[in-house]
Amino acid sequence: MIKRVRQGIKKFWATVTLVSVELLVTLIAFFGAMLVFVFLIRMVFFQNREEFDQRAFRFMNSIVSYRSTEIMEFFSLLGTHYFLIPANLILVFYFAFIRKHRWYSIRVPVIALSSMCMMFLLKLFFKRERPLMPLLEAARGMSFPSGHATMSCSFYGLLIYMIYRSETIHRTVKIISITVLSLLIVCVGASRVYLRVHYASDVIAGFCLGLMWLMLSIWILKKIEVFSSRKVKVIPSAETVPTGLK
Repeated sequence: MIKRVRQGIKKFWATVTLVSVELLVTLIAFFGAMLVFVFLIRMVFFQNREEFDQRAFRFMNSIVSYRSTEIMEFFSLLGTHYFLIPANLILVFYFAFIRKHRWYSIRVPVIALSSMCMMFLLKLFFKRERPLMPLLEAARGMSFPSGHATMSCSFYGLLIYMIYRSETIHRTVKIISITVLSLLIVCVGASRVYLRVHYASDVIAGFCLGLMWLMLSIWILKKIEVFSSRKVKVIPSAETVPTGLK
């Protein structure tokens, strides 16, 4: 009996510690991204400083080659709507009809659409022009923040969250998958600077925006999920309603 109580207490404190660490990391990541985003706005739009962006362009110019350009075009494609729209639809179909996880099938399109709308609104607000002399061809629209960086961070970041939360995936597979997806996000952003269609500050701002919006969206959707599940529980079923009230 005493042994069982001790084991229960150990499990309880292990859970509390894990939740506390996760919460701390989440808060640091969210507010850290917010501070970086504000810093970039101040640097670009109030101080008109371009040293960081020009150093990034000089470094990318030093590694330009035919093979590098092919690789960067591939990574850039993985952050476009041509790839992300079908990828999101496949995820929705998978969670709706195969795994039958209703809330995941809702999270995917909600986070994708809301992050895209937020990104477009900020582009219209800041109205930063694209870099001059792109490597291949000019991109349309405004530059700050990077849409590729924002959308890839929110989409692949959501995949990272799902993998981390999964109880059926082996720990080693989780580590490998999360590492690969994290590197993919970085490569998508780097490809935009390499192709000279975004400044480095655009890309980092896009990462920050995507991360903040992803975390905020997951938190809000989880609150809605908990609220709706509680609401369903308090609704009496037909079997529990007294005969006189039927």
